[in-house]
Amino acid sequence: MARTDAIVLGAGMVGVSAALHLARRGLSVALVDRRAPGEETSYGNAGIIEGNTYFPYPFPLKPSALLKIAFKQAPEANYHLSYLPKLAPWLFAYLRHSTTEAMFDFAEQMRPLFAASIAEHEKLMRESNSERYLRTNGWLKVYRSTRAFDEAKTDLDAIAAAGIAFEPLDLNGSMALEPGLSPVFERGIFWPQAASVSNPLGVTRAYAELFRSLGGVSLTGDARSLHKTDGRWRVDTSEGPVDAPVAVVALGPWAPDLLEPLGIYLPLEVKRGYHRHYRPDGNKGLNRPVLDAEVGYAVVPMEQGLRLTTGAEFASRDAPPTPVQFDRLMSKARGLFPLGEPVEAEPWMGRRPCFPDSKPVIGPAPGQSGLWLDYGHAHWGLTLGPVTGRLIAEMITGEAPFTDPQPYSAERFAR
Repeated sequence: MARTDAIVLGAGMVGVSAALHLARRGLSVALVDRRAPGEETSYGNAGIIEGNTYFPYPFPLKPSALLKIAFKQAPEANYHLSYLPKLAPWLFAYLRHSTTEAMFDFAEQMRPLFAASIAEHEKLMRESNSERYLRTNGWLKVYRSTRAFDEAKTDLDAIAAAGIAFEPLDLNGSMALEPGLSPVFERGIFWPQAASVSNPLGVTRAYAELFRSLGGVSLTGDARSLHKTDGRWRVDTSEGPVDAPVAVVALGPWAPDLLEPLGIYLPLEVKRGYHRHYRPDGNKGLNRPVLDAEVGYAVVPMEQGLRLTTGAEFASRDAPPTPVQFDRLMSKARGLFPLGEPVEAEPWMGRRPCFPDSKPVIGPAPGQSGLWLDYGHAHWGLTLGPVTGRLIAEMITGEAPFTDPQPYSAERFAR
């Protein structure tokens, strides 16, 4: 049996970052996952480090948008009808957190994390020699109609008041940034206070290698085997049992499989999402991620090709994939940019772990000494992994946290 100072369960961007920050503080750390680092949700995102984020993704309130979703015509959302009864309480809670007051609460409480996200990535990229993946040229959001652009004005005014930079653009200004686009839209917004990466899996693997260079150990094991023995946490791995006084749960959508048998019930749901890589049709390219605001997808230049990402799908976490959103958006996507043949035979599916208030849980687990939680990062696992890894490492080692962790406490759901 091996003894360490800390066990981190889950080797996505969030778990790798937490393990790395603990190792940097001199702890002996075992990083445990059933798969290699970065091969689940961390693989399939849009690659944007969203230092510009201010508001969360709200529940759609316009009747026209709700009708399109209800009749399964919306590219930005899909659902499995059989799952709606189980999902309903979470959806109603999500709706309550989409009020103006709740949106501003999110903005105030999450801003310290988003504001530090790019700097934390840049530090780790320098140390892990992975700066080749980083683009610091922002991202572009395009609006097919001026009406849709004007509807965003209230949010943009609040974002400007918070000091977050953005640049409204007309068609010509947008095309100057991305001449490969077709002029099928009217307005754009350029977000300079954001970065992106050309290979999220490559970045996660580079951070995992940096963790190992600091003496950390990566092991294959089943997190569900975690249990308390003689006051210490123990997990079974392919190398035998490992125990430690501290265990960090960074399992994203799989966290309930471990936590609920321990009596910890938190309102996590999963927004499934898909991506597929395409070859460009011709010699046009993209310089940065582009989001088609009204259709609800992103097209992103990646090392594997042009990554087309879908919006959210509400379904059981483990239900078979149903990538029907591609059928709804492909004609629009190909109208905006000349996408050629797909690189893979089938789309890839990932699972975003989401709490109804769109904030992660970062801190001690209720009623379980030595157990810590670092999950529920929703759409921002890539963005926030390093900064929440720093925060939880500061809390575990007794350092002064760089920001107040109270808004991310699991106890908020007990109120």
